[in-house]
Amino acid sequence: MKSLSKTQLTAGSFVLLLIFAAVWQWGPSAFGVPEFVLPKLSSTLVEGVRMFQVENLWLHIGVTALEVIAGFVIGSALGVLIGVILGLSPSTEAMLSPYILALQIAPKVAFAPLFVMWMGYTIYPKILVAVLIVFFPVMINVLGAVRSVDPDMVNLVRALCGRRWQIFRFVEFPSAMQALFAGLRIASTLAVIGVTVGELVGGDRGLGYLLVYGEGQGNTAMVFVAIAGLTVIGIAAYAAVVWLERRALHYVPRAAMNIA
Repeated sequence: MKSLSKTQLTAGSFVLLLIFAAVWQWGPSAFGVPEFVLPKLSSTLVEGVRMFQVENLWLHIGVTALEVIAGFVIGSALGVLIGVILGLSPSTEAMLSPYILALQIAPKVAFAPLFVMWMGYTIYPKILVAVLIVFFPVMINVLGAVRSVDPDMVNLVRALCGRRWQIFRFVEFPSAMQALFAGLRIASTLAVIGVTVGELVGGDRGLGYLLVYGEGQGNTAMVFVAIAGLTVIGIAAYAAVVWLERRALHYVPRAAMNIA
């Protein structure tokens, strides 16, 4: 089957977007759905303009974006660090893996109120929830990649009198890059979820706070605007990781990287 060109794929995506917008605009009226249940697209856009003018929407977007970036960076850095340590030391993994697994199994929503009690209505509880959610997928991907390094390559560097640091730098870490970016792609979207959970539980700023505020006011359009803002932040974070992956792994064929 002949594959479509990039232009055709872009055109197809645009057509689907237009169909979605048309259904959102005229679908509720056609099926008799009231505005307070599902507002029309035009009503949502009007509410978005009002929120920019009255509710200081840019501030809430900026706060949420900052929390997502901080949670993603810190959680990813910890995931890489712990993943490398566990990958290079099976004995360390045997000791720490039960505790790491228990931390992952524990519901992150349960930690959010605790963090708010400890640190108040600041950005730190939201960042911590995002860190907890981001950490595990990055750590697992890096751990698996370090463990699956070709032993022949390691032996080759050792035969050339390479030191342990050189084996890690020239063999193990480059081999783990693709798996690392696969974990980072997942983490970029999970960071938005973590921050949103933190803001829903306890926050006075951010798009998660606007979700709760809009629900309390019975303003469904405001809820949709907040959801759209969170979606845009998630897409931007994912796109940034994909762009960085293409720059860092430019030598890997596009098909092997599985990048759309």
